Amino acid sequence: MSSTGPTLRLRVFSLNCWGLRYLSRHCSARYEMIGELLNKEEYDIALLQEVWSEKDYMFLKKKLTCSNPHSHYFKSGVIGSGLAVFSRHKIHDTFLYRYSLNGYPYMAHHGDWFGGKAVGMVILNICGMTIHVYVTHLHAEYSREKDAYLPHRVVQAWELLQFIRHTSGHADVVILGGDLNTHPQDLGSRLLCSYTGLRDSYIEAKTFDGCEEGMTLIPQNPFVNKKEMVPFEKGIRIDYILFKGSPRVHVKCESLTTTKGSVPGKSFPYSDHEALSGVLLLQKTEEAPGEPDRCSEVTDVMGALVDMMTEARTEVKVGLHCAERMRYSTARVGFMGLVLLLLELAIALVPWLTLSMEHPFPRASFYLLGALCFTTLLISLLMYIFYTTEVKALQGAEDQMRLAMGGLQECLQGRPLFHPHVPRRVSDSPDS
Repeated sequence: MSSTGPTLRLRVFSLNCWGLRYLSRHCSARYEMIGELLNKEEYDIALLQEVWSEKDYMFLKKKLTCSNPHSHYFKSGVIGSGLAVFSRHKIHDTFLYRYSLNGYPYMAHHGDWFGGKAVGMVILNICGMTIHVYVTHLHAEYSREKDAYLPHRVVQAWELLQFIRHTSGHADVVILGGDLNTHPQDLGSRLLCSYTGLRDSYIEAKTFDGCEEGMTLIPQNPFVNKKEMVPFEKGIRIDYILFKGSPRVHVKCESLTTTKGSVPGKSFPYSDHEALSGVLLLQKTEEAPGEPDRCSEVTDVMGALVDMMTEARTEVKVGLHCAERMRYSTARVGFMGLVLLLLELAIALVPWLTLSMEHPFPRASFYLLGALCFTTLLISLLMYIFYTTEVKALQGAEDQMRLAMGGLQECLQGRPLFHPHVPRRVSDSPDS
């Protein structure tokens, strides 16, 4: 490929805002600081997560009228997806995909289920280049040792990469930003980057200025619970800006920076997460006539992809087994509640059958027991429906992964076929 035009500098910003009104510390003041930062820096694209209140989104929209006049707020779930995009360039189209699995409603203190985690997409056209921008926030980990949400997060990563793969076919440039809640070496991150061809701006950046090893959740941040950081003394890297080009546009990362805790002149930072700021260089290229055999291009990575797919299927099967077990347990509890309720109804008929005016049990205790049985039956029914939905979603994801792995194995065996799951490899050099 050879370059055919000037280089375009695209500045991208990503931040998990931790915007829980009345619960997050200094929430209003931090949004004021975030708005001032975005106004001052005038980023081309700002990708925000955990903007839980639409009032806070409207505040930022009003404040950024001059620097980022185009924006979109993705609504989902009970309290919203928390995803928002601000852009200097016109937004031509948007779309939201809500993940099929997102934790458990009875884990109210975690709150992920109520947020309706999703991936939002906006389409921009800059200097004749079609740019698909994605923003997302995956389910939190909470416990590294006993991660009950790992199957859900793996399914979310799978749906995310499938969504990007199916919607970015005509894109010249793809950019993904957000809080993935996965370490770089975790299955979700490896699967996402390997399967889509997305590149990590931290690894690709020519220059980096920020926290050690690109950490975005650091113990020095006053909002971070130090006890949760014990296994990771330096912090963890769970926020990303990922990107890739196409045969028509070459993309490379010129620089990446992160914030480092408290804002200079302030007593607290923008959020409990550090913000990411990346500069991407975009340059149009001349596509060489005729596309080479893609199967032969990616033979060296097929084995690794198959291994990752096997690992992902294993995690999903573990989650499926747990969901089926919980559904069975819920069904048993519901059956017991139904039996007790029927027994109470039978006891209630005793005075009528014996023509007696007296009830054999104290009326208050009888009604209390009946209410308890009915409540148990109702809750069990709702939980049975929830776990059935979870089982179906896990089964569907496992079926998709099985088919995908079959296609990868066929490609690995050298069969001359085009498989849509094979990521397009784009040369790092615009002159190649």
